[in-house]
Amino acid sequence: MVSLSYPPKPRPGDRVAVVSPSAGLPAVFPHVYELGLRRLREEFGLEPVEYPTTRIMGADPRDRARDLTAAFADPSITAVLATVGGDDLITVTPYLDDDVLRANPKPYFGYSDNTNVLNHLYRLGIVAYHGGSVLVHLGRPGSPHPLTFGSLRAALFTTDWYELTPAIEWGDRPNPWTEPETLAHEPEMLPGAGWRWQGPERVVRGRTWGGNLEILHWLLATDRVPTVDELDGSVLIFETSEEMPSAQEVFRIVRNMGERGLLAAFSAIIVGRPKAWEFDKPLSVPERLAWGEAQREAITRALTTYNPDAVVVFDVDLGHTDPQLIIPYGGEIRVDAVERRIAVRY
Repeated sequence: MVSLSYPPKPRPGDRVAVVSPSAGLPAVFPHVYELGLRRLREEFGLEPVEYPTTRIMGADPRDRARDLTAAFADPSITAVLATVGGDDLITVTPYLDDDVLRANPKPYFGYSDNTNVLNHLYRLGIVAYHGGSVLVHLGRPGSPHPLTFGSLRAALFTTDWYELTPAIEWGDRPNPWTEPETLAHEPEMLPGAGWRWQGPERVVRGRTWGGNLEILHWLLATDRVPTVDELDGSVLIFETSEEMPSAQEVFRIVRNMGERGLLAAFSAIIVGRPKAWEFDKPLSVPERLAWGEAQREAITRALTTYNPDAVVVFDVDLGHTDPQLIIPYGGEIRVDAVERRIAVRY
């Protein structure tokens, strides 16, 4: 396995970097962004520090990499938070200064397109954190979700084990950011049905790797993933984005991971609840539930061939749905299929 270490944690009152290595959406939705910054100050006691490209859409990948490298290099910065995801961070990571990142490890928080950075830090031996977007989670309409904020607070400030909790309600239909008045209203939520367990009843403990499934496919195509030997005994985490890949496409991606030999390396697999509503795909509630079932069946079909003995947990709130639990990326996780509990070490 890759030799991984946890970076030092911030404390309330510290300065933390707020960066846009992917899409510069703070420039487009400043009302959502400012709400996220206010909660970062008021709820967590941290002082956000912006960089030149934080509020710029379409910034040159080299400039975004320069900002991210500068955030790690600054000794006064104790953590780095991504504002949001996007779709081109794969063009940014080649310009990062790896020597600077290795010499100045810091907790990095991001998900979706930020899988590129999480995987990059993993390969440098630095534990990072999957989740915690400034716009999406800190800027949530209505009020902060207690599961999200409880998990984020623990990930930011503690180093101990943390028990993950199934959401009693969840949502995947966000309020439109184009209408600032909707920030005052809670998003639609649906009743939770708990996690769905498959496979043998045993306890698995290992290091996590994975992220957004579509981005993982890109990383596989560019050969920027760890080797099978490096991932042996790890726990795979993955989830799908607002682009809502079909069940057939999800099957093909997971099958490709199996053909590469990666799937067999994992002792357990944690699958995020799939997002099944978007503004251009306004599915009804029954259609959304059927979408989730089709996704689970597709993934199970691939695992039956390539890793039938893995412990598998579906519908964990770790991706593009609300709430979001923070998962240490490259950090320790304990998956207890006997007691049906999951804990992570932040």
